[in-house]
Amino acid sequence: MPSLAKTLPNGQPQNQKAVLRIENLHTWFEIRRMGFFKAGDVRALDGATFELYEGETISIVGESGCGKSTLAKTILGINHITKGSIFFEDQDLSTLDKEGWKRYRSAIGYIQQDPYGALPPFMTVQRILEEPMKINGITDRAEQKKRIRQVLEEVKLAPIEDFLPKFPHMLSGGQQQRLVIARAMILDPKMLIADEPVSMLDASVRVEILQLLQALQRRHNLAILYITHDLSTVRYFSERIFAMYGGKIIEKSSTTGLLEKPLHPYTAALFEATSDPDVENLHSFKDVPAGEPPSLLNPPPGCRFHPRCKKMIKGLCDQQMPPEIWVHEDHAAACWLYKDQA
Repeated sequence: MPSLAKTLPNGQPQNQKAVLRIENLHTWFEIRRMGFFKAGDVRALDGATFELYEGETISIVGESGCGKSTLAKTILGINHITKGSIFFEDQDLSTLDKEGWKRYRSAIGYIQQDPYGALPPFMTVQRILEEPMKINGITDRAEQKKRIRQVLEEVKLAPIEDFLPKFPHMLSGGQQQRLVIARAMILDPKMLIADEPVSMLDASVRVEILQLLQALQRRHNLAILYITHDLSTVRYFSERIFAMYGGKIIEKSSTTGLLEKPLHPYTAALFEATSDPDVENLHSFKDVPAGEPPSLLNPPPGCRFHPRCKKMIKGLCDQQMPPEIWVHEDHAAACWLYKDQA
């Protein structure tokens, strides 16, 4: 596997430390019949491997049900690992005790998709921001006030004294998401997981939230895992893009490489289906693959995209799972079309 060391905007490579390392990660959910008899497993995440570096953003893209949120919740420890390993700063999560998990979770900020649903309606802004600190042993009132003021200034919720006594329903959608980000930053994390953070916001507010996340990343050297199905935002917000389909990562690339030439037929179809504000689209036909995503309870043999793929190689794609093939130094695809380049 080629080196994926962080490249700075000026083009000078800089070897960065891997904050997160995922190795062959599987998350399956058991299905039972009548509560007693096992009927099978939903293979929501079926073998993910990658590294996330300091100061880097990786965007995970794919349609609903492909495993993006399952990946995020498994990293957070909400879902149990069926097989594989997660390493955070070279620490295997499977070796953590209760206190170790507490420290790990305090080092990761989680930004949810629905800001209103993520905020307790019975708490004021001040109590919402105090809660994580109390849970993690930060009980000094002066330190709490200092951190609250700092994060509210960073997310631009000002004047601060006006916002502290407010309840979530008194805030706009954009202000609620800024509060969710402030809560994620209150413990000074090393990594953020942003699960569709702008999908429920107005278009004008989306840009502001993404710019805010970029500013926080630069200021704190944060690693960010950005999960989205909105392909129009990833080009401005990530160094690398991973495409998921049917519980698997089927393509990995630098942002530039993927936007210029997606390799996997599914990724190409995904970008083809993206709406652009271009008048020429009135006269063009977008060729979207027919059919439905595969059942994760009973996935098809071979490549999971082969029932919908026009480039399917009979006797190969429908029988054998393709390996991850590095076609270029920074661009890989799990597709038999590139078998000669393996």
